[in-house]
Amino acid sequence: MANMIMASSKPLITLSSSSLPANTKPKLQIPQLSFPKILKITKPQLLSLSTSTLKSLSLIAATSLTFAPPSLAEEIEKAALFDFNLTLPIIMVEFLVLMVALDKIWFTPLGNFMDGRDAAIKEKLSSVKDTSEEVKQLEEQAAAVMRAARAEISAALNKMKKETQGEVEQKLAEGRKKIEADLQEALAKLETQKEETMKALDSQIAALSDGIVKKDMSTHLYTAPFSSKSKEGEDMSRFAGTGHPPAFNRLTTP
Repeated sequence: MANMIMASSKPLITLSSSSLPANTKPKLQIPQLSFPKILKITKPQLLSLSTSTLKSLSLIAATSLTFAPPSLAEEIEKAALFDFNLTLPIIMVEFLVLMVALDKIWFTPLGNFMDGRDAAIKEKLSSVKDTSEEVKQLEEQAAAVMRAARAEISAALNKMKKETQGEVEQKLAEGRKKIEADLQEALAKLETQKEETMKALDSQIAALSDGIVKKDMSTHLYTAPFSSKSKEGEDMSRFAGTGHPPAFNRLTTP
């Protein structure tokens, strides 16, 4: 390709000052170039073309421009300000080929990928919105269940407290009654024991006093059978004042 481009390049045609007359000014004449007709190819046809077909078309265009008619070469040589060669058409063809190749290889798959990703993102967003509503419903249901469970637990606790308090009060009342009954029974027993003890003590004291009196009287009978009347009167007065026999008074008085 590079050899063809170099072979088709022409040197610039320079005009010497001696060939032009002195009084005349050079006039710029743009040559009318006749290019070969380019086939009109639509975009679907370009997309359907393969790389080998595009390469063959580019080679055909390059050869057709290389072997141009002699009139075109003469008109090009007459144009002193332009150096027209096959570089520009080849670059244009290469650009078109590159664009078609990029469209086939890069842009179309990339567009399909982007469309698929957008669709997937939209689907995920819609599913996330749906799940968020479900999550809200589940949270509300869970909150309702928790409220019901708390109310049920509090009611059960209050019921248990009332039942336990009633049982405790009943047991306390029973215990108090039992303690009071036991206390009354113990007090009654103590009272009876006290009375019995007092009776026993009274009987023992009476027996002891009788024994002492009898012993004292027996000793007095043997030692002094005849006592003075004054002394007997004194003893009798003491017996009348104290309620005890004279011998017992003598034992108790100092």
